[in-house]
Amino acid sequence: MTPREALHTYFGYDDFRPLQSEIIASVLEGKDTLALMPTGGGKSICFQVPTLVIGHDNPEKRLCIVITPLIALMRDQVANLQARGIHAAAVYTGMSWDKQRVALDNCLYGPYHFLYCSPERLESEEFRKRLSELPVGLIAVDEAHCISQWGYDFRPSYLKIVEVRDLLPGVPVLALTATATPETIDDIQAKLGFKEKNVLRKSFRRENLTYIVRRTEKKAEQVAHILSKVPGSAIVYVRNRKRAQELAEWLSANPLTTNQLTVNFYHAGLTTKERNERQEAWTRGDTRVIVATNAFGMGIDKPDVRVVIHYDLPSHLESYYQEAGRAGRDGQTAYAVLLYNEQEDKAKLKKRAVDTYPPKEFVESVYHKTMDFLQIGAGSGLGHRFALHIDQLCHVMKLPVIQTYSALHILTQAGYIDFEEEHETRPRVQILVPRHQLGDYNLSFEQAELLDILMRSYTGIYTDLQYVREADKDETHQLLVSLAQRGIITYIPRSVGCSLTMTNERQTEIYLSPVIFEERQQRFINKLQAMLEYADQTQFCREQVLLAYFGETNAVTCGHCDVCRDLTHRIIAE
Repeated sequence: MTPREALHTYFGYDDFRPLQSEIIASVLEGKDTLALMPTGGGKSICFQVPTLVIGHDNPEKRLCIVITPLIALMRDQVANLQARGIHAAAVYTGMSWDKQRVALDNCLYGPYHFLYCSPERLESEEFRKRLSELPVGLIAVDEAHCISQWGYDFRPSYLKIVEVRDLLPGVPVLALTATATPETIDDIQAKLGFKEKNVLRKSFRRENLTYIVRRTEKKAEQVAHILSKVPGSAIVYVRNRKRAQELAEWLSANPLTTNQLTVNFYHAGLTTKERNERQEAWTRGDTRVIVATNAFGMGIDKPDVRVVIHYDLPSHLESYYQEAGRAGRDGQTAYAVLLYNEQEDKAKLKKRAVDTYPPKEFVESVYHKTMDFLQIGAGSGLGHRFALHIDQLCHVMKLPVIQTYSALHILTQAGYIDFEEEHETRPRVQILVPRHQLGDYNLSFEQAELLDILMRSYTGIYTDLQYVREADKDETHQLLVSLAQRGIITYIPRSVGCSLTMTNERQTEIYLSPVIFEERQQRFINKLQAMLEYADQTQFCREQVLLAYFGETNAVTCGHCDVCRDLTHRIIAE
């Protein structure tokens, strides 16, 4: 089977988009490959097609391991592949070990071609052992910029990927990202253990997308004005949850927009169900405008977004380009509008630099105060995971909230902890009392019946905490609480909050390398400065500035940004 035959047979397309065929050819030659493609460029085809070709010719290499941090994206892609008759599975945090085992068995014994997993799964010894037994022919790493400490979204769990390569010798890696500076490109290849450098890139230019910077001291009014003039689906990005909700409510009541807008807000503090419902309503078109923090957007595939508005300046051009690039994926005219209040935004970016990199002494203080708050003694805690309520921590330990978040992220990068922000955790249960001793506890009928169901449903429930679906019901939750109070089980209820995992035992002293700490701090400041210069300057084409930042220094002017041409009177009339 040729790549073109696989493309037509499974996906119904007659030809590849630009660069896809070159990437696929590189993969089929067994080369480690870094593919840089703009948002909406068709990255998934670049690992899906070669996997199907390899699997057709060599069933012992039929499986592709797809590593991605986005659980929603995993589910969507698995569902889309299955709808096309292609066998695919996913393993991610929150699945019971029984379900993980079934997925892995299917990949080992069944005609499966794709196994999606989160980078955190790679840290599990049991998962690694099973992985080494699978018929793997390719490793695909999505959002590959997350592996680079100089990237804008560094995640320490990505550093485990190179260790997995040792378990799968000879298996090539395809790394994919939509945003990477030249230094990040080099870092990705080094951290993934590329045998030799091999970068294939498509120009980041988006000819249908018009970049506009609008100077204003009345940002909310400008948002309403733009949305009243530009029809179609829209995203408005803001920096914090409170503003997301307040702006959505204000837009819904504003005379300019109230009769023509359906608006909702989205942020990480909502439950998984709420986030899914709001994203689906927006994707269907039932909601026209979504006002969101940067928690919204990764993995979405809505082609007809006509405008993306940034109410606040992002911290770097990487995230700005990626978020703005969610407009106009259908190739039709679209707009990326950045609202800019020079005095106010410069002050905010200056404060953001201080908040994101507080003094090292403060970071050390947060480490010890967090350990004390969680009652983790020196030399203990390794491997344990804790729910961490930041507001409570900051209140009890008298810490500033924003800087504490930053300190916990710095400690994660330094390898002392693994801190995860705001996510919904499913309820977990472990039975502590052996089955033959339960008769000594004078259990009620309901308690005994529930324990019996749990023992039959979750084979590992005596040895480890298991995610359980039964706790979704209020009456079951109360039974579990009563069993936990009697010491029969350990019960961790569902919660929306942060978590902290101890990747090292508690240290009496921690060390933050001055070189690394100060280098990262300076790089962050440089990124803020580049973002500010983009907004502030009025001499150079917006798209040229963006492309130069990503290493494309010979780009021609776009001809239609606010600098190249005054389009405001034609598109968004004053």
